[in-house]
Amino acid sequence: MVLALENNLGVTGTADRLLEVVDAVNSDWLRVTMDTGNFLRDTYENLRKIARVTTLVHAKTYFGGGLWYTQEIDYGKVSTILRDVDYRGYVSIEHEGKEIPEIAVQKALELLATKMGIR
Repeated sequence: MVLALENNLGVTGTADRLLEVVDAVNSDWLRVTMDTGNFLRDTYENLRKIARVTTLVHAKTYFGGGLWYTQEIDYGKVSTILRDVDYRGYVSIEHEGKEIPEIAVQKALELLATKMGIR
């Protein structure tokens, strides 16, 4: 079992701050959940920084427009970032759009299959 901190607001709001916590604990049992939609600035630079300690990826989508905000995420770039660190964990779908979930999840599966080569 691994405890995973998600990049989000507050203490884990920046890649540098998140890594500061993970590196200070210095344990194989503390890792990161990479939420692809939670870095609103310098998205890919920040995702690249945390990739080395990522244990789970939340592939965020906003079909139908976002509930709080909408962010364009290039899953080809995300895939490259993950491949560069030989990521072999799970990728989950996190739908935060207004689209009907059953439709949005199918769209997300198709997007991830095309851009990341996963099914």
